[in-house]
Amino acid sequence: MKNNFLVTFLLLACAFGFAQTEDELKAEMGPKKDSIAAIQARVDAIQAQIDALPGWKKGAFGTIGANLTNFNNWYAQGSPNNSSGNIGVTVNGFANLNQEKFFWRNGMNVNLAWVKFDDKDDPNDNDSFRQASDVFTISSLYGQKLSEKFAISGLGEYRTTILSNFNDPGYLDLGVGATWTPITDMVIVIHPLNYNFVFSSDDTIFESSLGAKIVADYTRQIGKVNFKTNLSMFQSYKSGDLSNYTWINSFGYTLWNGIGLGFEFGLRNNKQEALNYALNGPTPNPAATFENIENDLQTYVLFGLNYAF
Repeated sequence: MKNNFLVTFLLLACAFGFAQTEDELKAEMGPKKDSIAAIQARVDAIQAQIDALPGWKKGAFGTIGANLTNFNNWYAQGSPNNSSGNIGVTVNGFANLNQEKFFWRNGMNVNLAWVKFDDKDDPNDNDSFRQASDVFTISSLYGQKLSEKFAISGLGEYRTTILSNFNDPGYLDLGVGATWTPITDMVIVIHPLNYNFVFSSDDTIFESSLGAKIVADYTRQIGKVNFKTNLSMFQSYKSGDLSNYTWINSFGYTLWNGIGLGFEFGLRNNKQEALNYALNGPTPNPAATFENIENDLQTYVLFGLNYAF
């Protein structure tokens, strides 16, 4: 009985002592966490001052995603013998010049993807990689500063595909107006005088027009995180059928030596492209018009390895 009591007492004493030690360590760790946060805040403030200095700021980051599979005699699915895969890559690059009286901002976005599905039991199917997404955009914005946050500006932006149907269609926006930079790395462009040139072999669907251009861009690097969101919108003065917008969001987190995890998704609305697909797509509808087509929202998503330099 005495031995049992002694063992119980010793166990309780050890547990109490361990709890005391753990609490003491946690109490000691608290002020150190506060110190780390304070140091990081000072580092971020210094980095913000560096980012605001005049001169060129250049960089690029993107995402590479891939998924490859191979099945043999997998009878639970409709095609038991097949190989499939998809490969995608995005590139976001920028080169920005900031001076006391003017700025010049240049950007590029590329998104390319391929997909394949090879049914080994069907000798007539397509066993090669086929194009899945194809986006190419470059832009250049020049602004003459009126104040620290406002400028008179001119913008040129070109959008097309590069894997197939290059410049068919292609979109070139040229316009003038004002640019507002409410915070560091954020740019909001409002150009009420903008001409949207549309290049296409089918001028019965695609048409150039005068309108307003609105662009909102926020590109930021905070430590290991790269982030970019870009909204580009054209509102035609002639017809809403000729208006369009594209919104692309990119995120990258660096884990080691410039490599990490990345995510990108894009939204797009373009009624001219929707009509072209209805008339000339895999199942053409000769009766399709601007009035009767469904202008569904276009989207894409890519997740994979991220790279930055």
